[in-house]
Amino acid sequence: MERLHWVRHRCRQLLAADSGRGWYSAPDGLPTKGSLEPHGSPHRFSGKRRTVFSRHGPHQQEYQAISKGYKCNAICTTKYSLLTFIPMNLFQQFHRAANLYFLFLVLLNWVPVVEAFQKEITMIPLLVVLSVIALKDAMEDYRRYLFDKKVNNNIVRVYNGKQKAYIDQRWQDVRVGDFIRLSCNEIIPADMLLLYSSDPHGICYIETANLDGETNLKQRQVVADIPLHGVEFTPEGFHSHIECENPNNDLSRFRGYMEHSCKVRVGLHNNNLLLRSCTIRNTETVVGIVVYAGHETKAMQNNSGPRYKRSQLEQRLNVDVLWSVLLLIIMCLTGAIGHGLWLRQLKEPIYLVEAEMSPALGGFYVFWTMIIVLQVLIPISLYVSIEIVKLGQIFFIQNDVSLYNEQLDSRIQCRALNITEDLGQIQYIFSDKTGTLTENKMVFRRCTIYGIEYPHQENARRLEVYEPEEGEVPGRSVTLRSGCSAKSLSCRSVSCNHSSVSLHTLTAESTEEQDGLSSHAQTRTRTSAFCSRMAKDVVPDPQLVGKLKCLASPALPLSDGTSGTPSSLELTYIADFFLALAICNSVVVSSPSQPRHVVPEARTPLKSLEDIKLMFQRFSFSPFSAFPTLPPPQTQDSPRSFTSRLFTWGKAGSFTPTTIPTTAEGADPNQEASDLGHKLASPGSSRVEEQDEGSVKVKDRETEDDLKDTMANLGEAMEHLEDLTERGVENNTDDELVYEAESPDEAALVHAARAYRCTLRGRSTDRLLVDLPGIGCLAVQLLHILPFDSTRKRMSVVVRHPLTGQVVVYTKGADSVIMDLAEAPQGAEQAEERFRYIRKQTQMHLDSYARDGLRTLCIAKKILQEEEYEVWLKKQLFAETSIENREELLMESAQRLETKLTLLGATGIVDRLQEEVPETIEALQRAGIKVWVLTGDKQETAVNIACACKLLRPNDQLLTANCESKDACAALLQELRVEVERGGESLTEPPPAVGRDGETISGTVAGFILVINGQTLDWVLEEELKSDFLELSQRCKAVICCRSTPLQKSQVVWLVRDQLRVMTLAIGDGANDVSMIQVADVGIGISGQEGMQAVMSSDFAISRFKHLRKLLLVHGHWCYARLANMILYFFYKNVMYVNLLFWYQFFCGFSGSVMTNSWVLILFNLIFTSVPPLVYGVLDQDAAADTLMELPELYQTRHTSRIYNPSTFWLTILDGFYQSLVCFFVPYFAYAGSDVGELSFGSPINTSALLIILLHQVIESHTLTWLHLLVLLASGMSYCTFVLLFSVWCVTCSPPTNPLGVETLQLSQPLFYTVCGLTTVVALLPRVLFRALHNTTHPSAVLRTSQMDKLGPEEYSKRMQHWNQAHSRTKRLPVCVDNPGLEPSSTGSLVT
Repeated sequence: MERLHWVRHRCRQLLAADSGRGWYSAPDGLPTKGSLEPHGSPHRFSGKRRTVFSRHGPHQQEYQAISKGYKCNAICTTKYSLLTFIPMNLFQQFHRAANLYFLFLVLLNWVPVVEAFQKEITMIPLLVVLSVIALKDAMEDYRRYLFDKKVNNNIVRVYNGKQKAYIDQRWQDVRVGDFIRLSCNEIIPADMLLLYSSDPHGICYIETANLDGETNLKQRQVVADIPLHGVEFTPEGFHSHIECENPNNDLSRFRGYMEHSCKVRVGLHNNNLLLRSCTIRNTETVVGIVVYAGHETKAMQNNSGPRYKRSQLEQRLNVDVLWSVLLLIIMCLTGAIGHGLWLRQLKEPIYLVEAEMSPALGGFYVFWTMIIVLQVLIPISLYVSIEIVKLGQIFFIQNDVSLYNEQLDSRIQCRALNITEDLGQIQYIFSDKTGTLTENKMVFRRCTIYGIEYPHQENARRLEVYEPEEGEVPGRSVTLRSGCSAKSLSCRSVSCNHSSVSLHTLTAESTEEQDGLSSHAQTRTRTSAFCSRMAKDVVPDPQLVGKLKCLASPALPLSDGTSGTPSSLELTYIADFFLALAICNSVVVSSPSQPRHVVPEARTPLKSLEDIKLMFQRFSFSPFSAFPTLPPPQTQDSPRSFTSRLFTWGKAGSFTPTTIPTTAEGADPNQEASDLGHKLASPGSSRVEEQDEGSVKVKDRETEDDLKDTMANLGEAMEHLEDLTERGVENNTDDELVYEAESPDEAALVHAARAYRCTLRGRSTDRLLVDLPGIGCLAVQLLHILPFDSTRKRMSVVVRHPLTGQVVVYTKGADSVIMDLAEAPQGAEQAEERFRYIRKQTQMHLDSYARDGLRTLCIAKKILQEEEYEVWLKKQLFAETSIENREELLMESAQRLETKLTLLGATGIVDRLQEEVPETIEALQRAGIKVWVLTGDKQETAVNIACACKLLRPNDQLLTANCESKDACAALLQELRVEVERGGESLTEPPPAVGRDGETISGTVAGFILVINGQTLDWVLEEELKSDFLELSQRCKAVICCRSTPLQKSQVVWLVRDQLRVMTLAIGDGANDVSMIQVADVGIGISGQEGMQAVMSSDFAISRFKHLRKLLLVHGHWCYARLANMILYFFYKNVMYVNLLFWYQFFCGFSGSVMTNSWVLILFNLIFTSVPPLVYGVLDQDAAADTLMELPELYQTRHTSRIYNPSTFWLTILDGFYQSLVCFFVPYFAYAGSDVGELSFGSPINTSALLIILLHQVIESHTLTWLHLLVLLASGMSYCTFVLLFSVWCVTCSPPTNPLGVETLQLSQPLFYTVCGLTTVVALLPRVLFRALHNTTHPSAVLRTSQMDKLGPEEYSKRMQHWNQAHSRTKRLPVCVDNPGLEPSSTGSLVT
């Protein structure tokens, strides 16, 4: 009795003092912040730190001394300025080895003894390349400049010390130490410490969508020991200074302290910090002091710039460029040696040859001259061409209508511009499950309480026939947000007209990407996190509804549950279960008419209930029972039945939620209650008794009189409260509650509780407003929140129970954790037996839920004695006020509290597969790609989802690896490997299937599927077991890793990528997938329900998993084929043309002379033959998109054939050598013995070379459109036009030769056309014949597919039947061989 009075008295003291302790209320005897000595903090802040003084405070000298080292708030993401652009851009471009090489050639050509061409001519290729890249860099930097200018010129209200008021200033003028005043929907300009909030509890709500993509609201708290409400914050009165850590990029941590003028220190933590780029929501006014500005803010510290990954094709290209360099050196050495031998054999000096020059020196000079002449062998233009082609490929990928999500108005984002070709080489895919394969749209499906399962059959049927309403976005759901739409919430007493433009300050990317992110953020702004109609419209289970009605019945049943009616203990479990669902979360409640529902300060029914309890205890009535043990018997005279009727206010037995009653403004609730009439003794009281079958019967007449005398004045108060409640219900039924949850699980559970009329209606820092069935609206005192983290895998709230007044811990979390923390109550054997039964039944139901593919969460509770709570609170307060090691101390404190839990029940939440996921996975497996699923869910859930998405088929053999020790793991891996080897390669090697092209289809055959849990995964990732695990996994068709952590995910990807040397792709949608996305060769983020962290870390971003199918099978196939063929074509045309000059050296004494003018030589590869390969690299299609989608095995042929590999490279080089021989010697023999000059001899060679190179591309092209023909014609016409104009007008353009009239003369002779035609035919004929012969005898899969497409339906059907019959001899293994625990069902799922 005295203890309850003490707790109430202490709570009133703390509330009256506005101590602002956040989630707790400290009892007497605990150290407070004000009691600390000036330097007696238990944990001092050590290490590098910064000091922040107010800019207009009393510490002006200190501010001026330290503020010089702090950056201003202006941001600059540009690389250059007008003055630095040219030198810095050139400096960066010359970091490329190719550019340095050609710069060396330009400088070398200025040496007279080795000069090959005019000095200006050799500079043209380098200048063109540098100019093109510089123009591209300038345009990108200019876009960044415009974006920076837009951000820096935003307006914010900053306090001015001279004017003693807040004035408008630009963001770039904000400095550290400034006081900033923000209103609803304004974007935070800098990292600032929250000093004031218009919220009476010192709470500020922010949205971090611009920072991490999450749209759910997050709470921030005013610094402790600063008044929360009353007079608005005055900067003149701020005499404190701040000590905090130096700027860093950790978004989730902030450490420091604020020291007041009285030398008292207050700890500062992350929930006191407002980060730049976040948006103020549902809060009228906030004031903060800037601690980090500009590039020192955490948002800008996370700016790592654009992503860059080197593709596998680019790595292969670099190797072949080195081979080209080696080939160039060999050719130059040949020329040098040949020139030396020629000089040695020269008996009489000739023109331009010095007689005194030794053969060795002459050979040395010629070596460098040949380097200049044959420079085209190194494809400098290839690097620029590849960049242009990739931009074109990305343009078509981003504008593919099939990859556009119309409902979300989002398209694919290509964030890494240089790895498009890697999409065509993927061999392993590592996929997250939740939100990637599934919708991440959690819907309550069923539950188990007190060991009794409630199947919710009607709810299951609702989910089966559910279809999204018109306008409802799959994966998202419409809700209301302040300042966003016509239906948006408006902040009270404030005009929210400020723009909520997304300021993407993390990376200065292209305008398209910023627009894409901005539009996505705006789409998300108009939608609430996890609040779809499917999640909200939960159909209650009739059996559970009937039991809940007993809570509102006039008398609590005395049955033990054997007669069919619920026992008292079961009802207690049910009430606690749904109360936990409603309050064990961080959900923010709002509605269209009120941006945020809070708990009013007025007197609540809870306090009246406590008064009634005290009165009942005074008359020796039985107190409310404690839940872990069996409650004492309660008769119809029990106070429980009385309070149940009392707080139903004429609505007993109904489930109509009520709002908290409030008294008239300025009225004293106690006085109002005492001044009202005598309802209990009046006919009105009889009416209540008539409505309830079992009225309050007091056996002792004297006690009954005392009760009536005591309660008489409360009668009319209850009548008045009933009227207020009815009006509140009328007002609130029109306003639909909107829940802003941090995760879809939270939202699903809150909606489930609401379906059973246990409704969360409001939230404040220290109280929750909850509707309980049969009781009404109660204010639950919230003492602490222990948030969820990936280590504990659970979340807890510490509350004071609204009915019993006890301190209760409600916990929800993963079943693997909660089941271990649950313990049987000490004492009665009956209670221990009951606990074992409940635990056994609950575990059985959990296993059933997992087999059905449901996500499971366990619900538990723990009642704390006041002394036990005080002991824990001291340690919790110590952890909360600590500056260093705060996270570790809080973790230890939470783990100490969450022990010896009482298991209440568990929930099963359905997370439906995304559309076309099974078809996508089947297509990927047919394409020869191995799909691994890395998930944190339990094993049964992951296996069921694998069955549903056709990753695991009924005829597959399941291998399970769950080990408790490293030795057991090693033995199991050996055993499984032997079993796989015994099964034979026929399980894992894909036999032929019914593909149109006759290729193998691995996705339709039996295979081994390895399932491994997180604990075993730790063992196999160790050095000793890596090889065994990889060998086993290579023989398996798929691997499913369960209970895996984010670190384990990245380690698995790294292991497979580096050890097997395969191309990997990781795909996920949440922050826990970021590490594996960054480790994989290709990272893909899904813009799903869990924010944009995965997208911001990815190379490509898609909105649905099904888009991965076309992205890889079509665009990946095309991109790789195009770039590979284009690179080979570049090497071919360079080798072919350069060798023409090399063969000429044998007839000019290896002097470095050429048979063409230098302008044509330089421009031949730079202009005349440069555009056709670009069109080829962007538009060529070796197969139609529909064909590639229908026949995924065509993707696999790219792994086996390898268009671009060492063999194809050297074959291309040899082909270039052959064609150059033909192109040179056919004109040589045609003009042998004539008096033709060197330029006249070179004219048919150049023309033939151009025709051969262009027609060679026509032969290699799979697609010829009008654009291809136009470009080819333009290339030929540009060459002819140039040489003709050059021949007519140029006299001294190419000394010492004179090209005047050469081309006009050649074009007038029939021999010229004969030579060109014959040369072209002889050069290309072998390639044409080889292609025809090879395609006839060994046609490729793509060619056979294209031939099938041209056949009629009947002929196609006949060929396919013949092909299937020829390959039907392949034996299939029996279903579930050596795995009796895995049986196929009629639906294709597994029953274990």
